[in-house]
Amino acid sequence: MDLLIALMAGISGYLIGSISFARLVARLVAPGTDVTKYVEPIPNSDLFYEDDAASATLVNLNVGAGYGCLTSILDMLKVVLPMLALRYWAPESRYGLIFAALAMVGHDWPLYHRFHGGRGESVVYGSMLVIDPLGAVVCNLAAIVLGVALGQVHLVRWGGMVLLIPWLWFRTGDPAILAYILFVNAVFWISMREDVRQYYEFHKKGVLRTQEDWSDFLDMSRGLGRFMDRYSLPALLTRQSHEVQHACSGA
Repeated sequence: MDLLIALMAGISGYLIGSISFARLVARLVAPGTDVTKYVEPIPNSDLFYEDDAASATLVNLNVGAGYGCLTSILDMLKVVLPMLALRYWAPESRYGLIFAALAMVGHDWPLYHRFHGGRGESVVYGSMLVIDPLGAVVCNLAAIVLGVALGQVHLVRWGGMVLLIPWLWFRTGDPAILAYILFVNAVFWISMREDVRQYYEFHKKGVLRTQEDWSDFLDMSRGLGRFMDRYSLPALLTRQSHEVQHACSGA
C-alpha cells in the first residue's frame, strides 16, 4: 500500500463525507427549514426528546418521507461510488476502507458545518454494499428476529449495525475489514450518545412503557411493537407466570 495514496484516500473520504445532503436536500425543497432541530413531546409526561443531527431521519420528520429516503440514498452514494472507483483502480488495496472510515468521520463531524453532522447509518450501509451486501441483509434480518423474540424494539432498530462485527469477522477473517467495522461502530455510537442518554432517561422514568410506545416514538410500525408486547418471549413468560399465579390463588 502506498502511504501517500492512502493519505489522499483518507483526506478525500473526510471531505466528501462532510457533504451534508440533509442540508442540501432541505435547502432545495424546503428553504428556511432547519433539519438539525427536532423536538418531540413524550406522551403522558413533561419530557421532550430533542435531536440536532443533520440526518436523513430529521429530513424525513421535518420535510417528508420521500425526501428523507432521497437523502439516505445520496449519503450512501457518496461512499459507494468512490469505493467502487478505488476497487476498480486498485482491486487488492485497502484504499476503499480508508476512504469509507474517514467519510464516516466527515459525515458525523463535517468540516463545512462546524463539525455538526449526522449519525452515519447510511454511510455504513452504503459501504456494506461494496464490502458485503449479503451481510447488510442477513444482519438486519437477524436483528429483527432477535429483537422480536426478545421484545426489544431498539434491537430491531440498531442491532444490525452491531451484528455486522461478528458477521464480517467470521465471513472474511480479514483484520482490515474487522478494524473498519469496529471503527465505524465506535464513531456511530459516540455520535448517538445523547440519544442513548435520553432513551435511558425515558426508560428509567417509565414514560414509554410498552414496545408499542417505543415503536411509535422511534417512527417504526406500531403493529410491530404491539406484536412484541403480546408474543415476544418475555411477554409469553410473563403471561404464563400470571396464569400460574392466578391458578394457584384460585386453588
